[in-house]
Amino acid sequence: METAEQESHDDNYYLELSSDPIRFESVSSLTNVFFDDSKQQVFAVRSGGVTGVLVKGPNQNINFRMEDKGPVISIKFSPDMNILAVQHNNFSVEFINYSPITGLDNIEYSQSCKGKNATILGFVWTHGNEILLVTDYGVELFQINPEKRTVRVLKCLSLGVNWFVFCPQSYLVLLSSGTIGNQMQTLHVTPGNLHKLTKFEVEAGATKQGKLAVYERDVALAVVYGMPCIILLRHQAGTNRSTGTASVHVYTVHKMTTIKRSHILKLDVSGKFAINVVDNLIIVHHQTTKTSMIFDIMLPGVSDGTVMHHTSVAPAKSIKPYSLKVPGKTLSNQTYEPCQLYSPNWVVFQPNIIIDAKLGCLWYIELKLDVLIELITDKVLLVEFLMQRTNAKHILIQVLQNFMMQLPVILMNMPVIFDKLNSVYRNYLESEIQNQIGTPVQNNAKSVSTAAENYKYKLELNQSDMYSHILSKFSENTIEPKMIVWVLLEYIRSLAEHGIPVQHYLHELVITTLVQRKAYYQLHQLLQYHVVADSKPLACLLLSLENLYPAAHQLALDMLKRLGNAHEEIIEVLLSKGHILPALRYVRSVGMVEQVSDRKFLEAAKATGDATLFYSVFKFFKQRSLCNATAFTKGERYQPYIQHYKHLFEGMDNSSNSDTNSNDTTVSSVLRAINSQFDSIVTWNNTEHI
Repeated sequence: METAEQESHDDNYYLELSSDPIRFESVSSLTNVFFDDSKQQVFAVRSGGVTGVLVKGPNQNINFRMEDKGPVISIKFSPDMNILAVQHNNFSVEFINYSPITGLDNIEYSQSCKGKNATILGFVWTHGNEILLVTDYGVELFQINPEKRTVRVLKCLSLGVNWFVFCPQSYLVLLSSGTIGNQMQTLHVTPGNLHKLTKFEVEAGATKQGKLAVYERDVALAVVYGMPCIILLRHQAGTNRSTGTASVHVYTVHKMTTIKRSHILKLDVSGKFAINVVDNLIIVHHQTTKTSMIFDIMLPGVSDGTVMHHTSVAPAKSIKPYSLKVPGKTLSNQTYEPCQLYSPNWVVFQPNIIIDAKLGCLWYIELKLDVLIELITDKVLLVEFLMQRTNAKHILIQVLQNFMMQLPVILMNMPVIFDKLNSVYRNYLESEIQNQIGTPVQNNAKSVSTAAENYKYKLELNQSDMYSHILSKFSENTIEPKMIVWVLLEYIRSLAEHGIPVQHYLHELVITTLVQRKAYYQLHQLLQYHVVADSKPLACLLLSLENLYPAAHQLALDMLKRLGNAHEEIIEVLLSKGHILPALRYVRSVGMVEQVSDRKFLEAAKATGDATLFYSVFKFFKQRSLCNATAFTKGERYQPYIQHYKHLFEGMDNSSNSDTNSNDTTVSSVLRAINSQFDSIVTWNNTEHI
C-alpha cells in the first residue's frame, strides 16, 4: 500500500516495487529463510523445521513440520511438488515424498555425492524428478523415483568448481573453475543428459592472492529477447569496488553451443551492484547512490567491431519510495512505515525479484513506462524502445498522437519512425502468410532488414491501428491541413516501400483532407499520377465529392474504367446522371448486351420524358429479344413500357413504311431522326448472334 506522500511523487520514478509483496516470517535466531528461484518459493524454517516450515510463493501457502536433523543448508520442492529435497550437510541430500493431502511422508531416502571427498556446493531441480548436484569436483545428475524411493545416477562430469549459477528458464548452469576462477564452463541440462558448451575466460586483471577474479554475486543468468545470456559485472582492471568504474558484460549463448561476448553496458560508477531483468531490460541497481540504471541491448549502440557498447536508456533514478503497512490492534490504528530502499538486507534474484529477509518481504520490480517516455528525449529511440515493451501498445499510440501535435518540430523524424513501424508490420504479415500457406514470402521491400528474427519481440501497429488512433485524429486547430496531407502521404510512402498493400481508407482520408482544404489541383495530380491506388470505394468517394469538385465525377469514371472489373458500377453511374445513350454504348463496347437489365434502362428512359430517347432504348432491347428469340413483348413486366411506347408512337411505325409521297412529312421526319439516333447506338448483324 502507498501513502499520499508517496503517490505525489509518481512522476519521478520509472521503477517501483510491487504493491502487494509476498510476506513471510523474517530471519531471526530461531528462523532461517531460504529461496528457491526456480519455483520462486520462500521457505521460512523454524528451529530446523521442528516447529514448522512455512512455504510462500506466487500460488503456494504451505505449512508442515520436519524431524530435527540439524541445521538446514538448503531446501527445495521438485517441479511438481511431490518431492521435498533437504540438505543438512555438505555430503548428501535427503528426499521426502510430499502430498498436499497427507503432507510429508515419514520415510526418507537420500543420495550422497559420488566424488570422494567432494563437497556439495548446492543442488537444483531440473526436468521432472531429476536433480543436479554441484560439488567442488564436478556435477552429478540423478533421477528420483518417489514411488520406489530410489535414486539413480544419470550423468556425471568431473571439473573443479568454485561456484555455480543456474537459470531455470534456459536450463543453463554456469560453473566457475580455475585457480582464480576466471574460467567459465557452461552446461545445458536436458532430460537425462548434460551438454558442454564452449568454454570462455574472463579477463582476470589484478587479483589478490586467495581471491577469485569473478564471484557468484557478480553473475546473473537470464533470457533476454529469447536469447540465453550470461550477465557479468566487471570492475575496471587494476581497481577494487570502491575506486574506478564498473561495466556489465553480456555474453549471449547461440544455439546452445557457442558463447560470445556481445554487449558492454557502461555504468561510469563504482561500488556495489545488483542486476535484475524486467521486460527484456537489464536493470543495474547501485547501492552507493541508491539509484538504478536501465539498459536495452536491442537498441542501437556504439560498435567497436566485435562488441556493442550501450549507455543507460534514461538517467539513473531511484526506485519509487515504498511504505509498508504495519498492522495495529484495529483497522484504524494501522500505520505505514517507509522501507529502506537499496538496503544491505536486500538480496536480488532473477529475473525481477528483490527479497528483504529482515523485513520478511518479497517484491517484484516493475517498470513505469509512462515516466520513461518523458525521460527519453530522442523521439526515434523512444519509439523503438516502446515497440520492444510488453503490453505497451496503448502507450506507443499515445506517444505517436503527441508527436502529431508537435509537427513540424519532429518533421525529420516521422519518415524514420514510420519505416520502423512498417518494418515490424511487414515481418508480421510475412509470418502470417507463411503460417497460412507454409512457404516463404518473397521480400521485395527496400528498407526491411534481413535480420528480422527479433520482430516477434516488437509491437505491431498495423494500418487499422494507425488510421483509427492516429491518422484520423488530427485537429486542424493545431496542425495545418497541408502538414496533415504530408504525414498521410509519408505513411503511405513507407507502406509502399515495405511492399505492404495500402488499404483504401487511407487513400480516402487523403482525398477528403485535400477536398476539405480545397486543394483540388493536388488531388487531381495524385489521381492522375496514380499516387492514390484505384479502388471501387475510392471511386464512390470521388462521386460523392462531385458537388464540391465537379471534375471528381469524371475522375471516378476513369478510375472505374481502369479497374477493369467495375462495368456494372460504371453503368449505374451513367444511368444516375441521365446519360442513358452513353450507358448503352458502354454496354455494347464491353460486350455486356446480354447481361444488362432492360427494365432498368427502359425505366430510366421513360423517366426522362424524352420520346426520342425512349424510342431508341425500346427498339434496342426489342431487337435484342428478337435476336435471342425471347418474348420481349409478351411478358407482363414489360407491359407498362409497351403501353407507353404505343401511347407515344401508335401508327408511326406503319407510316414510316408507306409511300414516300405521303403527306405526313412530319411523322416521317421524326422517325428518320429517331432511327438515325438508334442506328448510332447499335447496328445489328444477325449472323453475329447465331
